[in-house]
Amino acid sequence: MNAKEEVVTMFVPAAAEYVDLVRLALYGIASKMGFNFEEIEDMKVALSEACNNAVLHAYGDLASGESLHVQAPEPRVEIRFIKQAEALSIVVKDDGNSFDAAAAARKAESLHGKLIGELEAGGLGLYLMQALMDQVEVQSGAGTQVMMTKRLSKSGELA
Repeated sequence: MNAKEEVVTMFVPAAAEYVDLVRLALYGIASKMGFNFEEIEDMKVALSEACNNAVLHAYGDLASGESLHVQAPEPRVEIRFIKQAEALSIVVKDDGNSFDAAAAARKAESLHGKLIGELEAGGLGLYLMQALMDQVEVQSGAGTQVMMTKRLSKSGELA
């Protein structure tokens, strides 16, 4: 692969039934890049968490269609797959309600060492993304953008 980046961009409605479509696209891109099965599965889980966060938290009732006005645009999520020579970055962006990314990151860090019974339901998405990907960056303001990067492991190396 050459040094330049290649970008594949998708826009999907902010609805849970489209997460599988995004996961299939990830599988196709990552497998052609040479990621192994386990790495692809990790990326699929992280991507699902990011997409589900956008669907559930960014748009709330708007994604279900309950509060949409006739003129309002349909809530959607943008997914960009950025292919690099040695890594794949995945960007999940929404234009919905934003959140305090720094507070969420602090909460995710505080999970270390807790027993499963001590964890609250929900709120584990950012923690999972950080655990499964090599790098996770969250930007919030006008909507939320999550950028997750997985580096390509060297073939022949034992994990």
